Amino acid sequence: MSSDFEGYEQDFAVLTAEITNKIARVPRLPPDEKKQMVANVEKQLEEAKELLEQMDLEVREIPPQSRGMYSNRMRSYKQEMGKLETDFKRSRIAYSDEVRNELLGDDGNSSENQLIKLREERAHLLDNTERLERSSRRLEAGYQIAVETEQIGQEMLENLSHDREKIQRARERLRETDANLGKSSRVLTGMLRRYLFLAGRHFVIFV
Repeated sequence: MSSDFEGYEQDFAVLTAEITNKIARVPRLPPDEKKQMVANVEKQLEEAKELLEQMDLEVREIPPQSRGMYSNRMRSYKQEMGKLETDFKRSRIAYSDEVRNELLGDDGNSSENQLIKLREERAHLLDNTERLERSSRRLEAGYQIAVETEQIGQEMLENLSHDREKIQRARERLRETDANLGKSSRVLTGMLRRYLFLAGRHFVIFV
């Protein structure tokens, strides 16, 4: 089993060396060759992943007491694989930038200027958006204040209406009281006059 693993190791070492060499060459190649090289590297990366999977399966067949050394080597190979993928991604980004500049027919300065303009426009749009949001918040706050003021005014009108009704009822009770007092006064006046009249008659008779 270890001989199979070592065979996979040798294939993996040769393949990763080729991939590393090709990744470094990608940015310096002419456009047509770059495209072909990128496709070639992608294919070899898939082959390297398949080799890692085979090696991983071999390690699982190793007895636990002897598996530690091979597991450490597998971790190292997986880290190397991750580094290759990262380097290839960076190389492809550089390749994409160069292709874009070539298609635009400039040396990259125009693209950079366009990028600066786009950033400025984006900042301008963000600033306008923030202004609109602030205006919207102010309008909303003003509307809320108007609603609250209307509610307060409505409550005040209702209170005034209630107070008016109370005053009117108090006036009506006052009128009723005045009327009752007038009646009582007339009754008392009549009684007093009658009393005085009767008292005067008794006085004349006594004399």
